[in-house]
Amino acid sequence: MRLFGPAMFVAALVIPWAILWAGAGTAQTYQEAPMLAEQVAAGTLPPVAERLPETPATIVPLSAGTYGGEIEWLAGRARDIRIMNAYGYARLVGFDADLNLVADILESYEVEEGRIFTFHLRPGLRWSDGEPFTTEDFRYEWFDVQLNTDLRPFGPDPRLLIDGERPEVEIIDDYTVRYSWSEPNPRLIPALAGALPLYLYAPAHYLRQFHKNYADPDELAAEVAAAQLRDWTVLHIRRGNLYEAHNPDLPVLQPWVVATPAPSQRFRFVRNPYYHRVDDQGQQLPYLDNVYVNVSDPSLIAVQTGTGASDLQARHIRIEDYAFLAQAEDTNQYYIDLWETVRGSEIAIYPNLTAADPVWRELLQDVRFRRALSLAVYREEINEIIYFGLGELSNNTVVPASPFWTEELATAWTQYDLDQANELLDEIGLTDYHRGIRLLPDGRRLEITVETSGERREEVDALQLIADGWRSIGVAMSISNSQRDLFRNRIFAGETIMSVWFGLDNGLITPTTVPTELAPVDQNWLQYPAWGQYWQTAGVSGQAPDLPWAQDLVDLYSEWLITTDRDRKIEIVTRMLAIHADQVTSIGLVQGLPQPIVVADRLHNVPLEAVYSWNPGAHFGRYRTDTFWVDPQDVN
Repeated sequence: MRLFGPAMFVAALVIPWAILWAGAGTAQTYQEAPMLAEQVAAGTLPPVAERLPETPATIVPLSAGTYGGEIEWLAGRARDIRIMNAYGYARLVGFDADLNLVADILESYEVEEGRIFTFHLRPGLRWSDGEPFTTEDFRYEWFDVQLNTDLRPFGPDPRLLIDGERPEVEIIDDYTVRYSWSEPNPRLIPALAGALPLYLYAPAHYLRQFHKNYADPDELAAEVAAAQLRDWTVLHIRRGNLYEAHNPDLPVLQPWVVATPAPSQRFRFVRNPYYHRVDDQGQQLPYLDNVYVNVSDPSLIAVQTGTGASDLQARHIRIEDYAFLAQAEDTNQYYIDLWETVRGSEIAIYPNLTAADPVWRELLQDVRFRRALSLAVYREEINEIIYFGLGELSNNTVVPASPFWTEELATAWTQYDLDQANELLDEIGLTDYHRGIRLLPDGRRLEITVETSGERREEVDALQLIADGWRSIGVAMSISNSQRDLFRNRIFAGETIMSVWFGLDNGLITPTTVPTELAPVDQNWLQYPAWGQYWQTAGVSGQAPDLPWAQDLVDLYSEWLITTDRDRKIEIVTRMLAIHADQVTSIGLVQGLPQPIVVADRLHNVPLEAVYSWNPGAHFGRYRTDTFWVDPQDVN
């Protein structure tokens, strides 16, 4: 059963309620929130017309909002407050509700030959502390950060390199900057629009005090000592991270600015008085004065949400929580929407093909072993028991709404066939047993420890069901939970044999989607982190791919980046998806589950039908949370 079919999903991308970008603001008199008007009257803040850029970014909200008030949501750990910079979603270029790429912080941009990018800033745009936002902030980020070997020992961000070539960065004037390469760079604009974006800029006026090229040496040394850090580079990185949201002193361009220093269990984000967007009535956004993020135990967030503790919650809420949450809708004054998801699989198991243990690495790299494990997974049982039959059995691949979807991709090596699985393991030579469990070539029991971050209970539930099938073919499983950072670091270090996580973030791959998730070019791809690190560091660290199909993926990805032939791009992605399905680079289970969205009755402009996607989309981000508002009677 599917709550939303592919056709309905596509329609959700284009239906008319979506928030649309309009042109430059036409209102001659701008309006501002009462809390800011009070500061203007007191002389502590300039008038709104002086705080906005000459041409604000103007958007049409679902409904005109009322200023003031606040909302709260729950985070599973303190570091997750950084998601506010995804939800706020102020980007140089961003996706709108229809997945069009539009200028946002930028006033406009031009792309020539796919390789020359000219960015025009909004004159008068200011950082949250009131300082001008100019191309000096781009110059600083490129020449003083990206090219600084102390801050970036492995070189500039890989997204700024084309076959190792760095861009030529030209500062044309205070509001115009140009990046150019000798070959096309199709990754650049989508990277700027990402949930975790590529930052081409940094607040130079603030960060110079932490940079050895600008700061007084004695004062900088004193700052490092006071912060109890190793050296100035760590200080600069920590004070200047625009995504992490842990430094209240750091100027930002987001709709809300963190006002609570860590450590804390409750973080306040307050409106940015210099924010660059207005609605079509000339009201400076955001509508909400404050957003509070409360840190809680991830396992309790669904229960707490059911008591009304969150005004907008999706993280740590799963489809199996729906029935419980629905019981308290009227009592606690909220409602539940179901948004379509585009993950390649709700749960995917990742064999670490770059594991440090040589015996395990050799076995994991044998495709027969991966195929056998996939054949021993009873997906129908998992779907019925854990997901109430709401999902579609599938590999970790594209979703049916993608033009690349085929039944072959979805079903390759997914049939439940213990006989064939046993034959494959015997063919490998794993024919010695001890108490029903096969033995590795060195005599150890073939017991796979699958590591999880401990954040989703359905992962453990699914693994326990999978363990039964694997034991039937002589493979034992144990489950190990650890905190997310430790979980990922163990994988990166090769200490993990197998892990479990979500599937593809973006299963809605189109001919224009950069196929980064389909190639071993990122350390965060859990099935081959060392290969990804090798790409990201240009061979300085990590390991070169040592399997032919993996190198094929790298070569195909590299070709995709430079070709301008649309048909060839389609051929490349088709081939990459086929490699993943055939090689079982991960073991997908179920896709197509809806995501429950809990929304307080008093909160308005949250779409009723939408797509819940991290990248592209930033979850709520592309639906413009700065236009969400609460009823006047709920405004203090």
